Amino acid sequence: MYKLLRNLLFNFDAEAVHHFSMNSLQIVGNLKPAQKILAKAFSHIDASLHRHLFGLDFKNPVGLAAGFDKNALFIKELEMLGFGHVEIGTVTPQPQPGNDTPRLFRLPQDKAIVNRMGFNNNGVKAVAARLRATERNIIIGGNIGKNKVTANEDAWKDYEICFRELFDCVDYFVVNVSSPNTPGLRELQERSSLQKILGHLQTINKGNSRPKPLLLKIAPDLTTTQLDEIIQLAEEVELDGLVATNTTISRENLRTPSSKVEAIGAGGLSGAPVKARSTEVVKYIANATGGRLPIIASGGIFTGEDAQEKLAAGASLVQVWTGFIYEGPAIAKRICKHLS
Repeated sequence: MYKLLRNLLFNFDAEAVHHFSMNSLQIVGNLKPAQKILAKAFSHIDASLHRHLFGLDFKNPVGLAAGFDKNALFIKELEMLGFGHVEIGTVTPQPQPGNDTPRLFRLPQDKAIVNRMGFNNNGVKAVAARLRATERNIIIGGNIGKNKVTANEDAWKDYEICFRELFDCVDYFVVNVSSPNTPGLRELQERSSLQKILGHLQTINKGNSRPKPLLLKIAPDLTTTQLDEIIQLAEEVELDGLVATNTTISRENLRTPSSKVEAIGAGGLSGAPVKARSTEVVKYIANATGGRLPIIASGGIFTGEDAQEKLAAGASLVQVWTGFIYEGPAIAKRICKHLS
């Protein structure tokens, strides 16, 4: 059924369809009888799926990656769809519109998405206020970034603003320095820049009586040397984990005609083409750390088998994004049923 609907929706602008679909789900979800029906239809409850990680209790290991609900507008609805956690954002200190549209493109032949959204969001104060007003029974991650106009040497200030503002609103934090859609952002993955950002956040974090888990999201395009440096730094600043991986700038081995890919232009590629590399990165980190550093795996997860592959590689939790677009709202339930 969903595939028929998907084929229809794929005839329209990807970003417009996203907003239409989620707003429609929200309207239905606001009806009291529909809430129970949706939760029952899209959830798979099994005690064997419970995960205790970062001092948090996840009802299942399947989460929704950052970028889907940037502004924490659909927490209740996503909870009804059976996810074990939702990562909101990327959130920046000041509101920003993001890059020019169109900026979200489907590659159906590759089960992939190209996006160059550019951290479009309402700003951290608006998102924090919305979270404080939202009743929920699901773990929320806060994915934080810097504003486009902020110079890299001042990026640490933006991350601090977001960290302080969201501290009482989210259950864990993810520092995003790996999106390819903010000019110069990936330069912050270099050791000296990361040391400044992460070390500063941990100083603030550990000054609280109940510190929040702090993770770093990394790109799939890092070299082995860069991964080794990040692992070393993560252990030095006592990060709670890594999210592996973000989107890729690679366009290798795509089935989509090169003329179409070139016409789309710049942006991060997600979905099936990044699956293998994402798994490689997860496995490398797990082996290099002896499993000491928890990993949330993201990249090319469409099925229960895909999720199991990431967990077998060393991940503790998984996140979907592009898979949601292609597989539909029952994706979390189907993955959970397979895992249990």
